[in-house]
Amino acid sequence: MAKSRIQKAPVQFDINHLPQLMLSLQQESYLMEYFSETDPRGRYLYWDQFKWRIPKEHDPKKAWLITKWVRFTKRKPLELIDAKGDEFHFCVPDSLQAKLYKIAKLSGEGTPSNSIQQKYLISSLIMEEAINSAQLEGASTTRRIAKKMLVDERKPKSEDEQMILNNYRLMNEVKQLKDAPLSIEMIRHFHQIATEGTHQNGVIAGEFRNDNEIVISNGADGEILHQPPSFQQIEKRLEQLCTFANTNHSGDEGKSFIDPIVKAIILHFMIGYEHPFADGNGRTARAIFYWFMLKNGFSFFEYLSISKLLKEAPVQYGMAYLYSEIDENDLTYFIYYQVDIILRAMDELFGYLDAKSRELEEVLVLLEDSSLGERLNFIQKDIVKKAMKNPGRIFTVKEITNDYDISENTARKYLKSLAYHKILATFKEGRTINYVALANIRDVLEQS
Repeated sequence: MAKSRIQKAPVQFDINHLPQLMLSLQQESYLMEYFSETDPRGRYLYWDQFKWRIPKEHDPKKAWLITKWVRFTKRKPLELIDAKGDEFHFCVPDSLQAKLYKIAKLSGEGTPSNSIQQKYLISSLIMEEAINSAQLEGASTTRRIAKKMLVDERKPKSEDEQMILNNYRLMNEVKQLKDAPLSIEMIRHFHQIATEGTHQNGVIAGEFRNDNEIVISNGADGEILHQPPSFQQIEKRLEQLCTFANTNHSGDEGKSFIDPIVKAIILHFMIGYEHPFADGNGRTARAIFYWFMLKNGFSFFEYLSISKLLKEAPVQYGMAYLYSEIDENDLTYFIYYQVDIILRAMDELFGYLDAKSRELEEVLVLLEDSSLGERLNFIQKDIVKKAMKNPGRIFTVKEITNDYDISENTARKYLKSLAYHKILATFKEGRTINYVALANIRDVLEQS
């Protein structure tokens, strides 16, 4: 999970020692104006980073005491406990609140249902999350081969390909169950889909681990970083997690409020913490994160790949877990990390959409001056765009069916029409008719 031993903070905030701490704070009250939950740049730092960012005129340990006090006064306890019975909690500093607002705002502006064109442009990104999620868990295959397998709907040739296919099916199942309450059966169901046909770490699809042999350790020196709760407590603890997930935290009528983005991230963390399965916990945790986001109206997240960014920095992902656990169950560290990942994923997605939209716009300009412009629908124009960009590219009926969520008959009709207009050429592969992009499409459009 983490690359090195972490020096634990010199102050752990024990409520039983509150009188002594209050006395210390009174003696150092002048420091209260300098230190808050975050540093001046809005970062929620743990001691190992915090101590190096304190001005020379201040004592780092005293500064940490003040910071811990402010966090203590603003923390929100959860009805979730660790293996020792201590509660998890979090707080929402201004910098985190600003990030949550940005995610909610961008999600509303980018919701695919607001634009048919945008929906088609990003439809294949569900495949990208499936591939990235599997690769994060160790699957080794190229993106091109993996995507072709999904598009062609062929059977996996290896366990790595099986993991990718499972994740693709899992993301689609998450969409189907977004209105259902979380239950142990659903958690098992998600895990079963994620791990079917795989055998890593002796995993049995949909079955909880039956021993306490699973530990998260530092590969360098074998230091145990996390010991999940006993396997004998799994069902009881997951029942509590389901109750938390299904509880109304809208803030209405005096109810407690938890931002749905924060709550989804907490669910993600808790599945990793409980580690209920021998393998596949990460994939199950991310599925439940997506499930809760879709359940709460963030439909844009169907097309957002957080696994790609987690895969690029697995150490930081592990450290976010570790900070939260060793600093008295303060989930704020993990929440900040995941929120930053979400924002980066959204930036990448919007950049992707902008680039694809520009490519499509160039084709639409060409089509405006062509007699074909009025004969082709949006999907066909998007296929023309892909064909112009990649002469010799092969299009299949299954690919078009999957990419645009249309029937095979409709996909075949669209491709036949493009072949009739000499945008594509047909060729047989066994009994199947496929279509290849011609190299002179621009000439065809300009002459029609």
